Amino acid sequence: MAIRARTVVLGILGVLVLLFFGFITKMGWQVVLGPKARAVTTRKFEVTQARLERGKYVVESQSHCFFCHSQHTLTDPLFPMVEGKKGSGQELPIPELGQVVAPNISPDPETGIGKWTDDEIARAIQEGVDKDGRALFPIMPYMRFRNYTDEDLASVIVYIRSIPPVRNTLPVTKLNFPLNFIVKTIPEPLTSHAPQPPRTTPEARGEYIVEATVGCGDCHTPTNQGDPLPGLGFGGGESFDDPSQGKTIFSANITMDPSGIAHYDEALFINTMRTGQVPGRILTHIMPFEAFKNMTDDDLRDVFAYLKARPPVKHRVSNVDPPTLCVLCNKKHGLGELNRKAGQ
Repeated sequence: MAIRARTVVLGILGVLVLLFFGFITKMGWQVVLGPKARAVTTRKFEVTQARLERGKYVVESQSHCFFCHSQHTLTDPLFPMVEGKKGSGQELPIPELGQVVAPNISPDPETGIGKWTDDEIARAIQEGVDKDGRALFPIMPYMRFRNYTDEDLASVIVYIRSIPPVRNTLPVTKLNFPLNFIVKTIPEPLTSHAPQPPRTTPEARGEYIVEATVGCGDCHTPTNQGDPLPGLGFGGGESFDDPSQGKTIFSANITMDPSGIAHYDEALFINTMRTGQVPGRILTHIMPFEAFKNMTDDDLRDVFAYLKARPPVKHRVSNVDPPTLCVLCNKKHGLGELNRKAGQ
């Protein structure tokens, strides 16, 4: 019996070894060795008044960095930032993924990024690898921030270094299996930047704001296990937990289809982004209106011009109607039963 048991155990170990190497072959050796990461350089960004001003605008308005990297009063529907906690980080309320932490990015030397070099910060922002070589979970949109202009990247880093340091010790992110392995395969070193094309039209300027700094599609495009669903770009339906309401809510369709925002004109769009309201009701501030209200009218006009040019997507989404299964995004949201696939 002992020999038989030993044979069974060895057989199981053999299968596990084969599965392990199969997993490594499929996912890449980064799951063991850590993410691909370039060596950091000694580059340092000069502090100028222009960079401080531009960096403040990008960080606090367009890219809404402090929406994740600061503590908020989650019981208030407006999710106001806790006074004196700018950049101090927080543990994000998404336990189904594990322990996900937006780290302290204030210049505190012990608990923040005060001891990081400029290039270590740049690598984290655009390549998803922190000072210690760990892969960042891509809820931090480093794949989008790769599209920052060189000057915007410099301005963001100069400004973040200028905010008051906040002492706030946080745990590190610990993801559930298999995310803890998959996340290591995502970062790619960025060794050179393609020059930005001339942006002389509202749509072209809006493209940079939407696709590089703001990231409207990150929330307004439904996904399946993190992958955007084809044909539903900006069509809404991505789910979020709203702690102030104690329920799951879904992002809106922001294309110009009648099921989206075809009824918006430029003035209504700007007013909505300024106030977080549409006539008759307050919108969920899971969308960071706290930051977007500070964007300039010109930038908001450019964003609207870019959204108007996106392909319309017929996808009805509501947060006030009873949730029903939607065959387009395979989620249960309001008006889901009214959606049909092409040809149905």
